[in-house]
Amino acid sequence: MGKSYMEMERRFKVYVYEEGDLPIVHDGPCKNIYTTEGRFIHEMEHGGSRFRTRDAHKAHVYFMPFSVTWMVKYLYKPLSYNLTPLKNFVLDYVRVVSTKHPFWNRTQGADHFMLSCHDWGPHASEGDPFVYNTSIRVLCNANSSEGFNPQKDVSLPEIHLYDGNISPKLRSPPPANSSRPFLAFFAGGVHGPIRPILLQHWKGRDADLPIYEYLPKGLDYFTFMLQSKYCLCPSGHEVASPRIVEAIYAECVPVILSDHYVLPFSDVLRWEAFSIQVEISEIPRLKEVLSAVPEETYARLKKGLRAVRKHFVLNQPAKRFDVFHMILHSVWLRRINVRLALNGT
Repeated sequence: MGKSYMEMERRFKVYVYEEGDLPIVHDGPCKNIYTTEGRFIHEMEHGGSRFRTRDAHKAHVYFMPFSVTWMVKYLYKPLSYNLTPLKNFVLDYVRVVSTKHPFWNRTQGADHFMLSCHDWGPHASEGDPFVYNTSIRVLCNANSSEGFNPQKDVSLPEIHLYDGNISPKLRSPPPANSSRPFLAFFAGGVHGPIRPILLQHWKGRDADLPIYEYLPKGLDYFTFMLQSKYCLCPSGHEVASPRIVEAIYAECVPVILSDHYVLPFSDVLRWEAFSIQVEISEIPRLKEVLSAVPEETYARLKKGLRAVRKHFVLNQPAKRFDVFHMILHSVWLRRINVRLALNGT
């Protein structure tokens, strides 16, 4: 990552379109499960980012700062399952910026990007075929079987900050030699195709693997993470899970249980250095698989977690190498791909 990151810091300029009105544009959620969406928009627009340029002619990329989460809140009719208003908003937004500015039409939007942590981000992007097929889409719902293209799209980590801040229990990494009495832990709702398999085989079956559908009253979720060697991160309805980042904070080795999930920042981070991927077919053998990991390998994974933690932290203001900068670096890499494609190389 070093050379390309340094080049990004030195050169990268982003133009933020000023079109659109609050609350759907220029704002986003800064708490709860869609935190990443709002915090990026706010940092880009109000955080004094040195990457932002007011001169659109000097920009490498153009940011469309609409919030799909706020589209869902203000445009979607609950229980209608009609996403047309979201798609129409994106279509209208592109029509406005492509009419008022010359930049969209130069590349059919290939040097433009949107960002969404909402599950329906990919659906909203379908409103304009060039946004969907050509633009850089920065998405939490990075499902390669549903149109996510790792060559042009960016996988955005899902970070659940309940009150806008990291839980005090996860704020400082525990000592490396802290006791981890449990082999693996999971607690969460049963939705999607993978979690029912996990609970069918392991719920209440083994004291070494506390597996719950919902955590009983009086038990603490983050305490279990801090007391477990491995944290199970199965996909639900969609591929992303905030458990992955929570596990990184807790230095609880993430066990990725997912099909078709493009992991965040995977073009520069070696996920095998700080996590384990287990095939869904191996869930019945989960204890055997995890118990077979040598202690020296586990120690290496723990060390890897400590090294990558900074890349998944949201700082105010943003700091070098944090999640805001990692997102921009991922966009920068895809902008280079656009340049190479336009040059025919």
